[in-house]
Amino acid sequence: MKLYHHPLSGHAHRAVLFASLLGVPHELVEVDLKAGAHKQPDFLKLNPFGQVPVLEDGDVAIADSNAILVYLAKKAGRTDWLPEDARGAAQVQRWLSVAAGEIAYGPAAARLITVFGADFRPEEVISRAHTILARLDAHLADRDWLVGKGPTIADVAIYSYVARAPEGNVDLSDYGQVNALLRRIEALPGFVPFVQTPAGLSAVTA
Repeated sequence: MKLYHHPLSGHAHRAVLFASLLGVPHELVEVDLKAGAHKQPDFLKLNPFGQVPVLEDGDVAIADSNAILVYLAKKAGRTDWLPEDARGAAQVQRWLSVAAGEIAYGPAAARLITVFGADFRPEEVISRAHTILARLDAHLADRDWLVGKGPTIADVAIYSYVARAPEGNVDLSDYGQVNALLRRIEALPGFVPFVQTPAGLSAVTA
């Protein structure tokens, strides 16, 4: 397998992290986004959207980070990471949607401003970030993981951008349950960290 990624992409880290947690042999291929490698014809054949990550498994190319999580879990037959029962699968899907929605438009967008200079309104995306963080914290009040009694791809999906939310000036100090979840994920065998940049609040504490 080849996993096309960029080290500063939380979406790419999500896929890299899960491949490592599973112990799946894979080759990391860094895509030079600054040079526009993701818009070149060869890469667009893998993903016409021109985005990382992309997983290439033989003649199969899977784009979209959450789709890659599903593919890897299914291929490995890991029903602990992706339940097959209707309720468990639906609960995981709910949090994959949160990762693609509220997380993307909250803490991920806030980080895009400080790390990549994205043109968002800081107060708006930071407010969104705190809204979803409060909901995550409340959800975790009586449980260790987002779904069930062990880690699933739901936890992997939300990790990267939540862990690096301070880079987007989103303070995590009020979210004890969220911080505890991050530490539990970081303690898993095979965990690989998401590179930290000296931006936002992280620049102050570095």
